[in-house]
Amino acid sequence: MPYERLQLPLPFVHQPRFDARDFVPAGSNREALAWLKASDWPDRRLALFGPEGCGKSHLLHIWTERTGGTLLAGQTLVDLEAVPASGALALDDADTVRDEALLLHLLNTARDRGLLLLLSGRAAPSRWPVGLPDLSSRLRAITPVEIGPPGDDLLAALLMRLIADRQLAVSQIVQDWLLLRLPRSPAALREAVARLDRESLVSGHAITRALAGRVLKDFAPADADEVSMSGE
Repeated sequence: MPYERLQLPLPFVHQPRFDARDFVPAGSNREALAWLKASDWPDRRLALFGPEGCGKSHLLHIWTERTGGTLLAGQTLVDLEAVPASGALALDDADTVRDEALLLHLLNTARDRGLLLLLSGRAAPSRWPVGLPDLSSRLRAITPVEIGPPGDDLLAALLMRLIADRQLAVSQIVQDWLLLRLPRSPAALREAVARLDRESLVSGHAITRALAGRVLKDFAPADADEVSMSGE
């Protein structure tokens, strides 16, 4: 008996792009960009800090690509085998390193080898909750550079890039609605676009304001006025 093969859309893990051409310069990251273009950091160390999704990881990728340095992740750091003998080293999410002694050893090794060292974290290193006095003193000595909250232009440009990365068709009307409705953070935009992508793929429906309102209803502020879903 003939039958039709059922084809189901399979979700895939979207890998963010960290190309320098995809980074959006703005007032919130201007100071960080200026520091990264220089090489005369105090004690050859610098730390970028700011909220999740503000562009720290992107900047570390760009910097290591430009300097030919090594990029490590704090969440997976278990030893110092990948620390280079010379050159540049970046440690993303350095505030997530679980072993304080290991982080202290990394800082000392980078100093002894004369490495240019770039760290990132959600707060300035002086505010990281560490127990080792030696580690605390070394973190306090690192020059911190904050990446501030994104402005309207940056959020709009980021939303356009996230949509283009996933090759989605989202009208300007819907994009404007998203920018007005969603929390003002890059992390919220990334999560929202990921949800819209999944829902559109599974349902086979275009991304309209009605679909966005249904999928992203928990993103809306508690006191937000209801926005009409009649316009598509």
